[in-house]
Amino acid sequence: MTAPIPNGGSADANRRQVLYWRLLSRLFDRDEQPSLESASVAVVDDLGLPTALLDPAVSVDTIVQRFPALAAELRGLLSHGDDDHGDSDAEAHQPGEAEVRRAALVSKVLLNVFATGSGSVSANQLARWQSDAGWFEQTLGGEPGDLRRQGTGLGATLAGLEGDLVRRMHLREVLADPALAKALTPSMSLIEQLLRDKANLSGVALANAKALIRRFVDEVAEVLRTQVQQTSAGALDRSVPPKRVFRNLDLDRTIWQNLTNWSPEDERLYVDRLYYRQTARRTAPARLIVVVDQSGSMVDSMVNCTILASIFAGLPKVDVHLIAYDTRALDLTPWVHDPFEVLLRTQLGGGNDGPVALALARPKIVEPKNTVLVWISDFYEFDRSQPLYDGLVAVHRSGVRVIPVGSVSSSGQQSVNPWFRQRFKDLGTPVISGHIRKLVVELKNFLT
Repeated sequence: MTAPIPNGGSADANRRQVLYWRLLSRLFDRDEQPSLESASVAVVDDLGLPTALLDPAVSVDTIVQRFPALAAELRGLLSHGDDDHGDSDAEAHQPGEAEVRRAALVSKVLLNVFATGSGSVSANQLARWQSDAGWFEQTLGGEPGDLRRQGTGLGATLAGLEGDLVRRMHLREVLADPALAKALTPSMSLIEQLLRDKANLSGVALANAKALIRRFVDEVAEVLRTQVQQTSAGALDRSVPPKRVFRNLDLDRTIWQNLTNWSPEDERLYVDRLYYRQTARRTAPARLIVVVDQSGSMVDSMVNCTILASIFAGLPKVDVHLIAYDTRALDLTPWVHDPFEVLLRTQLGGGNDGPVALALARPKIVEPKNTVLVWISDFYEFDRSQPLYDGLVAVHRSGVRVIPVGSVSSSGQQSVNPWFRQRFKDLGTPVISGHIRKLVVELKNFLT
């Protein structure tokens, strides 16, 4: 790709265009264009910025370590438009030196994240890319990992790049070397590869793989545990009278209801009735049955929901059961408190036979009105669609709260069988997809 250096316009506009032309050139062609490279070096030097900004082999972390003041400039750099930097449209089209500086920093982050090259990838290269992706997320006003956890739009693009890098690693050789394995940063893409390949690992490699899975499980569990704690804690039980203690006193309602007792002569409000807030909630134990499709396409949702099930299993008065299935069904309830052990027992891939899993789940339904069934799948059942749907409808009509989950992801996107999606919608139990926080809210409101 050969791009001419633009002429005309203000000097600052030209300098900014040089940087962006150079960025596009390097994104689409790894070979340097000498004229653009030399012009960009001159621009960066003139701005007083380090020329290492132009070297894609230098990580953003390294730049920030050497020049700490740049960290504050990078954070939030892309969270506003160019127009925020000028007082008029004319000024926006004639950028000043601040915009040229911004272009230099933006170019660095974009080049490091989106120019991933080809060929094999080392553990250090993957870790560096994950760190650079974290800085890119910070330029957009978020925290490292935010976009990849959302799993939509730009986040899905980042997750795809990360997955490609993981696939290009010689993972078994990396895991066999403790130093290289330690350099790996746990991610959903990496965990998927480890789960797929765990049967082929042994000795040091297997131990390192388990350590990485454990680290990832603990990190995700901490995030989900916080979400569970922050989510509203279910519907109030209004059949139970409010407890008449001072901390439950509803002062605003008490004043409002007694306004007719105001005495202008005494300038006093005489209260003849106190009002208290309702605080009673569910007291009977609830049963949560989680059924997970362990086919390869559902790995992201499977990992998240397995960890989430373990968190709810730790809550008082919640009885959690866990079933995984492909063409066979496996009761993982004995290990539900330890998602790490659950994941080690899963076998990614294979077909889907939902009715087999439903047959294992049904005997666990003792009190339908006090049971929630979470069914996690993309619902591509081949010739078993109608039997599975009929079975779930029967469970729903028995009084069980059925929650079909197509995708609650942290990094990827899945499609859901449209045949099932429409029928669940018509049934009044729409398929949940998107951020796992949606499922957290649904479960918290039912179980607590």
